[in-house]
Amino acid sequence: MNIQIFGTKKCFDTKKAERYFKERGIKYQLIDMKEKGMSQGELNSVKQAVGGIEVMINENCKDKEALSRIQFASNINKEKRVLEYPQLLKTPIVRNGKQATIGYKPEVWKEWN
Repeated sequence: MNIQIFGTKKCFDTKKAERYFKERGIKYQLIDMKEKGMSQGELNSVKQAVGGIEVMINENCKDKEALSRIQFASNINKEKRVLEYPQLLKTPIVRNGKQATIGYKPEVWKEWN
């Protein structure tokens, strides 16, 4: 498995996801969205796995200005905005190759091999 966890150090669910993989001895890579964000390729891979960009956007995001800019944009512009403002994404985003989940989903992760 090649697990990547996209999240923030302050996100409770990101910490739970880290703990899930750590307790099972599964190596993972944590990508802090405040420091690095996602590449276009990573975003495309996750978007395909979860069913589109709309599913990935956090409607309860604290950055209301960035959220308002994205609400009426086309999907291509939404992707550009999400890459500029990674705080718009729900976390954690857990990726294993072409598989991905959004949020804390241990019931899905245990099926990965």
